[in-house]
Amino acid sequence: MSPNSKIHRLSRSAGIAIALATPGGCTVGPNYVSSAPDAPQDWTSWRSADPSLLAPANADVVMPTDWWTAFKDPVLDDLVSQALAASPDLETAALHFAQARVQRSGTASAALPQVGASADVSRQRQSEYGAGTRLFDAIGSDRDALAKLLSQPFTLFRGGFDASWEIDLWGKVRRSIEAADATVAQKGALLDQARLSVASEVASTYFDLRTSQRDIALLREDIALLRDRISLVKARVEGGIDSHGDLDREDAALQGMEARLPATLAKEAAQANAIGLLLGKPPGSLKEKLAPRGNDVVQLPPDLSLGLPSEVALRRPDVRAAEAGLHAATARIGVAVADLYPSIRLGGGFGLESYRSQNLFDWASRNWSIGPSLDLPLFDGGRRRSVVKLRKLEQREAAVAFQTTVLKSWQEIDNALNRSTAARQEHESLTRKVGATQSSLAIAQASYESGAINYLGLIEAKRALIQARRELSENEGLLRASYVAVNKAIGNTPENPLVQNVAQR
Repeated sequence: MSPNSKIHRLSRSAGIAIALATPGGCTVGPNYVSSAPDAPQDWTSWRSADPSLLAPANADVVMPTDWWTAFKDPVLDDLVSQALAASPDLETAALHFAQARVQRSGTASAALPQVGASADVSRQRQSEYGAGTRLFDAIGSDRDALAKLLSQPFTLFRGGFDASWEIDLWGKVRRSIEAADATVAQKGALLDQARLSVASEVASTYFDLRTSQRDIALLREDIALLRDRISLVKARVEGGIDSHGDLDREDAALQGMEARLPATLAKEAAQANAIGLLLGKPPGSLKEKLAPRGNDVVQLPPDLSLGLPSEVALRRPDVRAAEAGLHAATARIGVAVADLYPSIRLGGGFGLESYRSQNLFDWASRNWSIGPSLDLPLFDGGRRRSVVKLRKLEQREAAVAFQTTVLKSWQEIDNALNRSTAARQEHESLTRKVGATQSSLAIAQASYESGAINYLGLIEAKRALIQARRELSENEGLLRASYVAVNKAIGNTPENPLVQNVAQR
């Protein structure tokens, strides 16, 4: 044997002796150390947009967790509340969280002694020529008589209990519990992520639905104006003022506008169904609640000149889930490394055995055993070391996933803030455009009443206002959607104790 191998064996033996002398042994494998990824000092530090989209930061901005209430829309508030209480996706995430906690309890039980009890009654007969009767041939007595006597059927009564406990020398159980705790944290973060996603999906889909409904109303107004204009053009053609080509062009414009209406109606129905699915309701069940509300005043979201600290983004549910996944992967390395070392199990048992029922509980019927057992891995074809290598690769993969999630979070924040600022600037321009178009319509109305222009000119002014209102409506939908996107990007998770109750069942 080489000197190096002897030194290796001595060092391992010394390690075992130290572990046995230390309560609980040692813990092998790397310890997880949380390292905060790079982050800016505030929201304005890491931005990629043109300076015109970089709104000044407002340190007094407070983002409530029930951020959808900023729109002061009772229907939206009720829909989000229902979704947070009854969403199938959210209940699935809550059940995953509950499963992780149950698995954690099962993992922790490995650190405790295992105790069991058993009892049985059996009818037996021994062979006259079995291994137990060889002694009769050796002693030279009346073999056949003795064998015949011992082979008579008898009833055997047995009962007792046994206990065993594996000493956690190398921290395998402790690392397993650590990984289980990290998995619980990961599932809890994913539950928060599901809650945020459900609230965001309900709000954004609801805004899209209201935008579609306003688009439908404006389309119908425009179609009615086009029909009036066709009637006038037809009269002018009959009077020889306009040509049939003019009438065909007007009819083509009307047909194109009417062709847009069915697709928009189908889009409205699909958006209503999407909201119903988020609430776990069948198609058509929300028809009355989601009915068009006419020309209601659109409540715009508050300004999003954020001045929050950068640590808020690192508390995003998906970032927390990715870090917990990295923690669990790190702990699993220790579990695999512990399998490379010997394991010692302390065991013992006590029981009663008798072929006479009346003597089963006599002290003379007792049997017992106690003592340690050693499991020493010698050769497994490299299986255990392959598992260690695999766990290290999985840990590296989890580290890359964590860094990617953090980087993605900052990109999503930047994109959401850019879209929000752009939508608000566009809203200001479109609001001025609607105002200018309304003024133009008022002038056209006065000119028509004074006879300066005909009714066709007035129709064109009305259609120009409809087009400006349509553009403003689409922008308002985009502006509200951008508010949802910002809250989702910063991980502004709504609170919901109802879902926590599901997880605690």
